[in-house]
Amino acid sequence: MASSGEDLSSDGDSTPAATAMAGSAHLLGFSDEILLHILSHVPSTDLVVNVRHTCRKLAELCLDKSLTHTVLLEKDYEAREDQVKQLLKETGREIQQLNMAGCYWLSGSAIEHVARCRSLVRVNLSGCHLTSLRLSKMLSALQHLRSLAIDVSPGFDAGQLSSECKATLSRVRELRQTLFTPSYGVVPCCTSLEKLLLYFEILDRTREGAILSGQLFVGQSNVPHYQNLRVFYARLAPGYINQEVVRLYLAVLSDRTPENLHAFLISVPGSFAESGATRNLLDSMARNVVLDALQLPKSWLNGSALLQHMKFSNPFYFSFSRCTLSGSQLIQHILNGGKDLRSLAGLNLSGCAHCLSPDSLLRRAEDDIDSGILETLVAACCNLRHLNLSAAHHHSSEGPGRHLCQLLARLCHLRSLSLPVCSVADSAPWADRKPAQPAMHAVPCGFGKKVRIGVQAYPSPFSGQAGPQPSSVFWSLLKSLPFLERLELIGSNFSSAMPRNEPAIRNSLPPCSRAQSVGDTEVAAIGQLAFLRHLTLAQLPSILTGSGLVSIGLQCQQLQSLSLANLGMMGKVVYMSALSDMLKHCKRLKDLRLEQPYFSANTQFFQALSQCSALQRLCLVSRSGTLQPEAVLAFMARCLHVVVCHMFTGESLATCKSLQQTLLRSFQAERPALNVVIFPLLHEGLTDVIRDVPMVHLDEITLFKSRVAEEPPNLWW
Repeated sequence: MASSGEDLSSDGDSTPAATAMAGSAHLLGFSDEILLHILSHVPSTDLVVNVRHTCRKLAELCLDKSLTHTVLLEKDYEAREDQVKQLLKETGREIQQLNMAGCYWLSGSAIEHVARCRSLVRVNLSGCHLTSLRLSKMLSALQHLRSLAIDVSPGFDAGQLSSECKATLSRVRELRQTLFTPSYGVVPCCTSLEKLLLYFEILDRTREGAILSGQLFVGQSNVPHYQNLRVFYARLAPGYINQEVVRLYLAVLSDRTPENLHAFLISVPGSFAESGATRNLLDSMARNVVLDALQLPKSWLNGSALLQHMKFSNPFYFSFSRCTLSGSQLIQHILNGGKDLRSLAGLNLSGCAHCLSPDSLLRRAEDDIDSGILETLVAACCNLRHLNLSAAHHHSSEGPGRHLCQLLARLCHLRSLSLPVCSVADSAPWADRKPAQPAMHAVPCGFGKKVRIGVQAYPSPFSGQAGPQPSSVFWSLLKSLPFLERLELIGSNFSSAMPRNEPAIRNSLPPCSRAQSVGDTEVAAIGQLAFLRHLTLAQLPSILTGSGLVSIGLQCQQLQSLSLANLGMMGKVVYMSALSDMLKHCKRLKDLRLEQPYFSANTQFFQALSQCSALQRLCLVSRSGTLQPEAVLAFMARCLHVVVCHMFTGESLATCKSLQQTLLRSFQAERPALNVVIFPLLHEGLTDVIRDVPMVHLDEITLFKSRVAEEPPNLWW
């Protein structure tokens, strides 16, 4: 140990802290390769601003090309503006890939420092503050750029782009644009595009209430160059104007469909009527291209013979979300009669109520699925990694080996799975099922003396002893998928109280009757998934104590995001004690979204949540719910990494505004990325408040949605 200290002191510029660290752990005794691997897990800003100044050896390693070649600032919420400027100043010449997506807290002057990175090949600036002039200045210096992601905000003017900037754009092959205003953005300048990703987030009205027009500047409609395009992806937020603008982008494609197009995906909520131009485009695609990824608006597929004529080669992703696709169509036109589709990695059948039944016209919600169709699907797509069957009723009939869970258990490569709650119920009627263990279904004592539900009250479901370990088909399914990383169990009739760009929903549909068979025991089965990172549970009416949540907290130590919605009885929160016990064990939890009517965000809840030391984002949605301002303040003071605090409850507007201002005043200076929104859920001004939430948070935690197979895997880098 003394020799390690002597080695450090010979550097001449080591600090006492560094000497103590190396002396006790012999850190600098490792090879450079091992040290570089360790340093690769340290945020880039820390490497340059802090670690580099520890000693001479680390100073050299921190500037190694393997660490500076790629710089990831996305979700590095603790990165301060001065640190980012210093990072780009000192390592800019070496950076070839830079991801600053969602760095909304950085000023425009900090973003300008990207121009120092003259070797950049790929840069992601989605969510960053960019003007036309700032973008022009930056891109003029980046002559090697081939991949670009930006936002196009109101006030954007392509006429302000310099000739040097346009020259850079002409060499860009991959472009991702998020549009907040009707515009082509920089697409007309990108004459070499091979991949185009478009996210339409345009609101129909301005803040002042003026209706926006979807018309673009005269003469631009034929400017975009798509002749080299291989991937076209468009995702639309709700709103008529988004549909109008995307039609203008598609009109250019309909004139001449790129011969090399192999992925064509359009994600539209609700209906999106066909036009003459879109019909021409689809006809041209059916004749001239061979696809390996497809997603179309449901109205383009429903009742049409389009799929009969589409040609596919080694497809890796299909999405038919909300389409009236029958099981017969699925097998004949997509699975090619059940032939080899081992290349398929992602399949989204969310909301496809008829996809596991032979006929789409005769099926009722309570009818059983056709196990033969599902068996064909599983056999043909044996390498599926992402499967979404949510938002539909998929009920299994009696018979060995015919249950949906038993068939899905054959998909051993699955990494993410979304299922309706009713689909995991055992086929046997509730009355015939084996009674659950009393410890797992203890009835809470109402508003009288509370029963303390501690960890000791929940025997481990893996003990091998008689008792809590059930033999349900859902338990067996999860046992067959040990490497599952994302799981969603969402009630087939569930809808969030916070939809997009609309007032809050005051009423919800009742859960499916079969969901009554799914309760605490089934939730406990999820504890088998040791590698689980993301979990969503929504509309499980038979949660009595929430005991299964404790099993998940104890066993799923990799859990990073948790979304719970409408568990148990709607008029009363029955799982608060179990949730509190669960949270004590979630040391890696970063995101928590909780949607529950009448939820009391009180001291008990926030004390338990404070033990989630890695927590970064919290969203609470509760119709008629309450909160304790002093408990929120104490929680924020203890959890130093929390940068998102969104609470939409039944509290008054005055209480919400007061708490929001106090939180910002108390913590904004220390947390530059802090985003606080406290607002009454049913207030008419909610839509205007939501529009100010940074897109990265709005899309990932504030709004509820199924995320399994939402888009193709590795769509963007």
